[in-house]
Amino acid sequence: MPGRVCCCCAALRPRYKRLVDNIFPEDPKDGLVKADMEKLTFYAVSAPEKLDRIGAYLAERLSRDVVRHRYGYVLIAMEALDQLLMACHSQSIKPFVESFLHMVAKLLESGEPKLQVLGTNSFVKFANIEEDTPSYHRRYDFFVSRFSAMCHSCDHDPEIQTEIRIAGIRGIQGVVRKTVNDELRATIWEPQHMDKIVPSLLFNMHKIEDIDSRIGPPSSPTGGEKEENPALLAENCFRELLGRATYGNMNNAVRPVFAHLDHHRLWDPNEFAVSCFKIIMYSIQAQYSHHVIQEILGHLDVRKRDSPRVRAGIIQVLLEAVAIAAKGSIGPTVLEVFNTLLKHLRISVDFELGDRRSSAGSATFSTSSKESDERIVQNAIIQTIGFFGSNLPDYQRSEIMMFIMGKVPVLGMTSQSLDTSHLGDLGTRRIQIMLLRSLLMVTSGYKATTITNALPPPFLDPLLSPSLMEDSELRQLVLEILHNLIDRHDNRAKLRGIRIIPDVSDLKIKRDKISRQDVSFMKKHGQQLYRHIYLGCKEEDNVQKNFELLFTSLALTTIELANEEVVIDLIRLAIALQDIAIINEDNLPMFNRCGVMALVAAYLNFLSQMIAVPAFCQHVSKVIETRSLEASYFLPETIFKDKCNLPKSLEKHEKDLFFLTNKIAESLGGSGYSVERLSVPYVPQVTDEDRLSRRKSIVDTVSIQVDILPGNNTEDKIDNTEEITFEALKKAIDNNGLEEQEKEKRRLVIEKFQKAPFEEIAAQCETKANLLHDRLAQILELTIRPPPSPSGTMTITAGHAHYQSVPVYEMKFPDLCVY
Repeated sequence: MPGRVCCCCAALRPRYKRLVDNIFPEDPKDGLVKADMEKLTFYAVSAPEKLDRIGAYLAERLSRDVVRHRYGYVLIAMEALDQLLMACHSQSIKPFVESFLHMVAKLLESGEPKLQVLGTNSFVKFANIEEDTPSYHRRYDFFVSRFSAMCHSCDHDPEIQTEIRIAGIRGIQGVVRKTVNDELRATIWEPQHMDKIVPSLLFNMHKIEDIDSRIGPPSSPTGGEKEENPALLAENCFRELLGRATYGNMNNAVRPVFAHLDHHRLWDPNEFAVSCFKIIMYSIQAQYSHHVIQEILGHLDVRKRDSPRVRAGIIQVLLEAVAIAAKGSIGPTVLEVFNTLLKHLRISVDFELGDRRSSAGSATFSTSSKESDERIVQNAIIQTIGFFGSNLPDYQRSEIMMFIMGKVPVLGMTSQSLDTSHLGDLGTRRIQIMLLRSLLMVTSGYKATTITNALPPPFLDPLLSPSLMEDSELRQLVLEILHNLIDRHDNRAKLRGIRIIPDVSDLKIKRDKISRQDVSFMKKHGQQLYRHIYLGCKEEDNVQKNFELLFTSLALTTIELANEEVVIDLIRLAIALQDIAIINEDNLPMFNRCGVMALVAAYLNFLSQMIAVPAFCQHVSKVIETRSLEASYFLPETIFKDKCNLPKSLEKHEKDLFFLTNKIAESLGGSGYSVERLSVPYVPQVTDEDRLSRRKSIVDTVSIQVDILPGNNTEDKIDNTEEITFEALKKAIDNNGLEEQEKEKRRLVIEKFQKAPFEEIAAQCETKANLLHDRLAQILELTIRPPPSPSGTMTITAGHAHYQSVPVYEMKFPDLCVY
């Protein structure tokens, strides 16, 4: 009778429950009953409104089996759920999914690794199903948290630990795929989710030993490698996550990377940080690259007080990101990148000088270590600026050149934004050198169609200003920048090193016909270039590299910009340089004088072969041959050796050792050159840039003193009566010679105004006018006093102030003011 009651009760149970119960065998080892499973699937497809009840009942049985540790039945229940999920695609599947996710959550909450892996596998299968309609109420917060925790598994068994971590990564990948395909996919990009997902993936990526194997565009490992290696699986999930990021949520995906690198101190060394951002830059869409660069710049600002090596690591990451972004879209961050880097360059110099001042009396080892670390930061900044600038298109590169040049502090001028007033002379010099080094890297490979585009006046004037400073390194950098901009046919490498070139044709120099724009440029700015080369040769601290760069400057000007008129000007400049060494008005050391003579010899040898005038070549070759026999220290191959015997003076040398103007004029006149201007000595024009330099000009050394002597003092009067002596008679006899000298001077002046170029005459007149104006201003400043004021003047007597007023009728006004 009891058996009949049970059978009767069982028959009264709902059909869906009986179908669910039938899929479970008596022994769980037998597995799912396939025949009954087919019946359950057919019933669910035929009556989709019963899906929610089927799911709820399966969830009830699974929860009971989990609590009772009957894991065999748990596996059967999950297998049945998976098959029902794959078979049913109706509107009624939504309630069934909720039951399914509830069961997956139960498995993930259990402490059994097998159940966690089982729940993850079921969730991944569910994530790959495309639903017909979006779910507006479903959230995956629990799954994000749980899968992230599984990614950090620290189980004692390495195999189980790897298995759980792989399951966690696959679960995160499933969440990403499911939410991205969902209409409400924006929820996964919220910061609270990204702060869990991204660090979990980076944690597993950092476990790989061979970091370099993952640098570059996305790789395609085999399926077995993906499943067995958590690092490769995490990297692919990270790439997939970034590839699905859009404009609005890109920053939320990148910021947790900085937090992870900061927390684990992965900026020094920064190999992993570099590899992470390479993956980021290659995975995101190209038009979003500037977002990443902005985030790196912002993080650099946040960590500006950190150790130099940390800042250097961040800048190195920025360099790698810029290297990839420069090939595509860079966006509006061009000037922002340079402005931020220049700001940190100044901060680094400030730190370096501050450490040097604060540890002046401490151990030298710690001081040198800090300074070297700051140098690492500065070099990284320069390298980033140069690499970024060199990858920009020409129109943007010219703007960046102007931008950097505007930041270079020049004595007597205020910089646009780099405040170097508190750094002192040493800090200002460091800033100048590093900015010019950055500019040198930006100009590398720049090919302008015309020299006017490469050297516009707003850029040329401030660029040449540092070449007037008494710092050989600054002058070297300026000349190298000029070489980058002038050399449009890559001839500089062939001219490296100052030497007497036997045959210039062997160099295979490339050149084009001089354009009208280049001719116009030389007419306007040629005297400015000549002047800076001329003054650069007169510096006492010149070394061999300075002379080599000056030679290259003259040679490149000849190749790129020289027509017949410019050739004559360059020869006049070379003769003027030779006169510097011979006359030695600046008291240059003997090495500098011989170096200038060697520079002139090397350049005229090059120029004579370039213009191919036989008589000119013969004169130059003859002088060089004579020097090699009698005065080899006038040749670059000898003077720039480590041990060279220098002469005591140059006054006793014969004219055969020098290049003569009349011989050059004779040789060029027969070939059609206009040689009238060769007889006019070259005189550099004087501009306001001389006042920015630290050289003492003529005006600075003039001291004017005006003594106003009283008229009634007859004792101090000077007797102007000239005494008749033998010397006076001798001077009277020699007046004829003086008259001839005056005539010769007048003739030279007339010839100069007839033959010299207008720019040179204007420069000399302007120089005399400026000198006269300065002297007059000093005299007026010393002699003129302010007139008395009717309001009175204040005098202090016995500590009390008294005002003495002057009536207007007693004041004396100038005659022109009275009528």
